Amino acid sequence: MPDAGRTLPRNDPRQYDDLAGEWWRPDGAFAMLHWLAEARAALVPPAPRPGALLVDLGCGAGLLAPHLAGKGYRHVGVDLTRSALTQAAAHGVTAVNGDATAVPLVDGCADVVAAGELLEHVPDWRRAVAEACRLLRPGGLLVLDTLNDTVLSRLLAVRIAERLPTVPKGIHDPRLFVDARALVAECARHGVGLRLRGIRPGVPGLLGWLARRVRGADRPGPTVGGPTPRIVPTWSTAVLYQGRGTRSG
Repeated sequence: MPDAGRTLPRNDPRQYDDLAGEWWRPDGAFAMLHWLAEARAALVPPAPRPGALLVDLGCGAGLLAPHLAGKGYRHVGVDLTRSALTQAAAHGVTAVNGDATAVPLVDGCADVVAAGELLEHVPDWRRAVAEACRLLRPGGLLVLDTLNDTVLSRLLAVRIAERLPTVPKGIHDPRLFVDARALVAECARHGVGLRLRGIRPGVPGLLGWLARRVRGADRPGPTVGGPTPRIVPTWSTAVLYQGRGTRSG
């Protein structure tokens, strides 16, 4: 696996082209994105009407798609990385190459907007929030997850995580982490009342995954040995948190 931080600046989108082969490996470099996609999809109710649209900002390779199966949405994914969008399209996502701060879709088109593990990668997260809210119809649902702008988050998500054989080096720029209170206030400015809760990986599954990575058991092929990690609620939003809110009007 390429070292994402070796030659490129932190948070450089070109890292995702270098890591294109990792997206759909359950125990690969993007394993935690699989766990988070499952947890994010659990916040999405069945489609409220025929033809309901879910816009997936920063969709990557479409990891949310399997967890939305049967819920009745047309799944549109927006991302900057063409190599990821090609994979998303292969998993049934209508792929749109675009920037989350200037989404090429009309106002009020979406019944649901998902912004998973996106805001901490956007140089101007407030613009991305404004776009997400703009896309929602009145009564539409925003679901998201991101990293908090705290000392503990920077310690765990960057300093410690990047020392393990699990997280691509340089994938995060801690200067972009998103203060939870500021995010709630920004969503409120755009008519979305966001409610937050802290989340974390469940310990047994996480330890099993780490052991498999250390042993090199994440080679291509079926994943064996140990439970799949799950994302569970926690009392603190200091590191990783999830949000859900409805647009008024």
